[in-house]
Amino acid sequence: MAKKYLISRSEMAQCARDLLNVPGRVWTFTGTLGAGKTTLVQEMLGILGVQGPIQSPTYTYVTVYALPNARRLYHFDLYRLSSHNEFVQAGFDEYLYDERSLCFIEWPEIIKVGLPSDTISITLAYAPNEQRIISVE
Repeated sequence: MAKKYLISRSEMAQCARDLLNVPGRVWTFTGTLGAGKTTLVQEMLGILGVQGPIQSPTYTYVTVYALPNARRLYHFDLYRLSSHNEFVQAGFDEYLYDERSLCFIEWPEIIKVGLPSDTISITLAYAPNEQRIISVE
């Protein structure tokens, strides 16, 4: 199920809506600094009903949001994480297999070996005219 979008900033919300129609619990967001990972996650969280300021948890690694139906969403930013072992020692790997939760993971490269096989991978890249290419696998 590979899909690509070429979008401007004003089209990010519609792209987020489309992405949320893809069934999945664990989502990864990969791209260079400033590519739009956090912006896309913010749009998706807003659509899911999360209110208030949404920032990437760069210094805390994870932020937990309550969703309707007693579900939780774990938003990870693993940019500063040094190893997969550190992720496991913190107990974060348990969140990946909680059937009642969703996980959005920015900078997932260091834990790729431990991700569920049905993980949805989103890659963001710069394109001309301040657009972004968003690839979904």
